[in-house]
Amino acid sequence: MQDLPQPPQSLLKQLHTTLSGSEYVLRSLETKPQLLTGLYRDGSLDTPPTLEEMDAQLADALQESGSEEELHRVLRQFRQREMIRIIWRDLCRTATLDETLESLTTLADVCTRHALDWLHAHLVEKLGTPRDRDGNAQQLIVIGMGKLGARELNLSSDIDLIFTFQASGETDGRRALSNEQFFTRLCQKLVQALNTRTVDGFVFRVDTRLRPFGDSGPLVANMDFMEEYYQSQAREWERYAMIKARVIAGDMASGEALMEMLRPFVYRRYLDYGAIESLRDMKGMIDRWLADRDFVTREEFDAVRAMAQKAP
Repeated sequence: MQDLPQPPQSLLKQLHTTLSGSEYVLRSLETKPQLLTGLYRDGSLDTPPTLEEMDAQLADALQESGSEEELHRVLRQFRQREMIRIIWRDLCRTATLDETLESLTTLADVCTRHALDWLHAHLVEKLGTPRDRDGNAQQLIVIGMGKLGARELNLSSDIDLIFTFQASGETDGRRALSNEQFFTRLCQKLVQALNTRTVDGFVFRVDTRLRPFGDSGPLVANMDFMEEYYQSQAREWERYAMIKARVIAGDMASGEALMEMLRPFVYRRYLDYGAIESLRDMKGMIDRWLADRDFVTREEFDAVRAMAQKAP
């Protein structure tokens, strides 16, 4: 607050409220007090963040980023500023619950989309453009699950992501790579850009275990693989988890086509007795888990975790 020699009493009152309620804001302003000055001077503390505003600010900040280290730094500094703003408005009761959840979700969407766009462009420069067998350029599709997909992130939420792409093929670089190899590298870099903790903190914790076959499955697979898995092998809880799924970044048109393709899996035309029985089974697992966590198997625990936290 050194640039504000006589801060208004209203600001000091809100500052006291926010610092009393948030250790994160306290630590952030101890090291970077100029963040508060900037937020106050541009009026950000008095207005809810919007998608257009976040999008433009992060795009501008990333223009000069020439390395992944700079990408990581810009993403984390942008996230820190917006988190202070969101927490401030939440604790000072100038934001509704809906605004807070929407703002956090938008922040995750914007950071994921810009990180992906930056990483895709730089990986194409090194490895060439991934193309299908007809020569059409391919892009990654990022699907948000759980609270992210439902636009209800809270301050402690991780983000659940599933990755896919349209079709198999290979890159057109000097040394051809399969699309699976290219997009696996891209996904790994995207997770690192968001999840890795640096001196500037992290952006969002990323969980990719809701993908087909979980940890034992490929990090990214094409749409044919996705359709086959969900139509023939997916479990009941995966149907309920997919209700909240939402395409958040990458090839939005192909992603929406995939979601439409999976619609018959998610929303059955008829509710059969098997579906009712599966709900009873999951309710039983939840009851046993609450009674004694040591009683359930690892498979049951994973299923309960997905159902309790991701499904409506």
